[in-house]
Amino acid sequence: MFSTIRNFAIDESGAVTVDWVVLTAAVVGFGGLMYVLLNEGISGLDEKSGQALANTEVQAISFD
Repeated sequence: MFSTIRNFAIDESGAVTVDWVVLTAAVVGFGGLMYVLLNEGISGLDEKSGQALANTEVQAISFD
């Protein structure tokens, strides 16, 4: 029994897979955090830009 536990503890065959899973989870978590932090600011910027463009008068230029 102790030999089975010892062999399991020193076996590193799945270590690379675990590293990739942890790294991928960290990248996805960071992306989600950035979305939450930047979403409100970007939405406000979008509304302000839309209002500014809606209130802008465009004049036609004649090249005669």
